[in-house]
Amino acid sequence: MSDQKAGSELKPIKIWSRDDCSRIPQWVYTDAENYSQELERIFYGPHWHLIGLASETPNTGDFKRATIGERSVIMTRTDSGDISVLLNSCAHRGVEICQAKFGSQKEIMCPYHQWTYDLNGKLMGVPFRRGVKGKGGFPADFDPAKHGLRILKVENINGAVFASFDHNAPPMKEYLGDENYKYLIRIFNGRPVKAIGYQRQRIKCNWKLYMENIKDPYHASLLHVFLISFGLYRIDQKGETVTDARTLSHNVFASIRNAPGETSGTEDMKSFRENLKLNDMSIVQATKEYDDDVTIQIQTIFPDLVLQQQGNSLQMRYVIPMGPNEFELLWTYFGYEDDTEETTLRRLRQANLTGPSGFVSVDDTEVLEYSRAGIGPNPANDAVLELGGREAKPPADGNMVTEGPIRGFYQYYRQVMHQEGTGLRQ
Repeated sequence: MSDQKAGSELKPIKIWSRDDCSRIPQWVYTDAENYSQELERIFYGPHWHLIGLASETPNTGDFKRATIGERSVIMTRTDSGDISVLLNSCAHRGVEICQAKFGSQKEIMCPYHQWTYDLNGKLMGVPFRRGVKGKGGFPADFDPAKHGLRILKVENINGAVFASFDHNAPPMKEYLGDENYKYLIRIFNGRPVKAIGYQRQRIKCNWKLYMENIKDPYHASLLHVFLISFGLYRIDQKGETVTDARTLSHNVFASIRNAPGETSGTEDMKSFRENLKLNDMSIVQATKEYDDDVTIQIQTIFPDLVLQQQGNSLQMRYVIPMGPNEFELLWTYFGYEDDTEETTLRRLRQANLTGPSGFVSVDDTEVLEYSRAGIGPNPANDAVLELGGREAKPPADGNMVTEGPIRGFYQYYRQVMHQEGTGLRQ
C-alpha cells in the first residue's frame, strides 16, 4: 500500500510551500529546468566569480583557463600588464580555443579555422578574408571589430581576480558590502600572493548543497570528529557571524580557537574524542600571522566561492556545477610571496585537513552524497531550516547555532530566480 493518505494529493513541484525560507523544496536540487535557469540568472547574471590569482599569469601572454557555470573562460595577461577575461569560444563557429589549463601565447588563435585575436579579445585576422585568386572571401562589409571574443568585466582585488558576464554588475566592494569586503581584504591585504597547490574533485550532489554546508557552522561540532577533538573548531568558541545585511547572500564565520585543554561545552558531544592523538602534531599547530586572533575564517561569496583561513592554511574552494546532480570542486592553496620556506611548509602540512581526502573535508564529501541519495527520489518534500528561528537575518548576538545564513542564501536565491531584483545597484 502507498503511504499517501487516502484522498490526499502530492504537492506539485516548483512551488515553495512558505513565503519565508524555513522550508526549501527539494526539487530545487534535482529539477533540470530550474538548473538551466540558475545558469542564466545566477552564473551568467550580475554576479562575480573568482577566476584565479593574478600571480598565476605573471607575464604578457600567460593564460589560465577557468570555468563559470558551464562556460569556459580565459584569464590572460595583456600587453599593457592588465588582466583580461575572455569567453573561451571562437566568435566564428563557437569552438573552444584553449584546452590547456595554463600556458603562454603571443596571440589567441582558434585551432579550427585560425581566427586570430589579440590578448584583449579583439579580432586581428581571418584566413581568406579576400578569398583566393579573386574568388570567395568575406563580404566587403565584414567588420572584424564586431567579431571579437566576448569580454567579461574584471576586478583585481589585491591579486584575487574576479569576473562577471554582466558589465552592469556593481563593484566588488559594493557587491560584498563593507563587512564582507573587510574580511576579503583581511586575506588579500596587499601582500603579493602565490599559489602553492591545487586539488580537484567531483561530488555527486547539487552545487547548492555544498554552499549550504559551508553556511552551516554548527554541523562541524556534530560531524567532524577531527575538528572538535583537536580543538580547531568548536561551537563554544568565541567568534562572530557576519552576513551582508542587504542581500543576505554573502557571509563570514570567524572563530578564535580555545586555549589548549579547554573543552567546556563539548564533552557530551558524540563526535568528541578526548584521547585522539596524532603522530605529527604540526598539522594542527598554527602560528599567529594577522593582527587579530581569528584562527578560522570561512567566507562564502555568492554564488560559488569559499575563501578560508584555517590556522595557517589559506585556500579558495570554487564550485563548478555540472548539471543538477553533480559539481566539480576546485581547491587552490596559496600563501604570500614573502613567506619563508618554513611558513610555506606549514601551510602545505595544514592543507591535509581539507581537500578530497583531508582529515576534515572527507566527512563533508560523504555526507553530501548521502544527501543526494535521500533527496533525489523525493522532490516533493521540503527541507526544514528552523534552527535559530525562521527569519533569514542572522542572530543579533552573532552566535553560530543557527541556520540563518542558509535561509539568507535562499531568500536571495529566490529573488534572483524569480527576477524580483537583488537589492544591489543595477
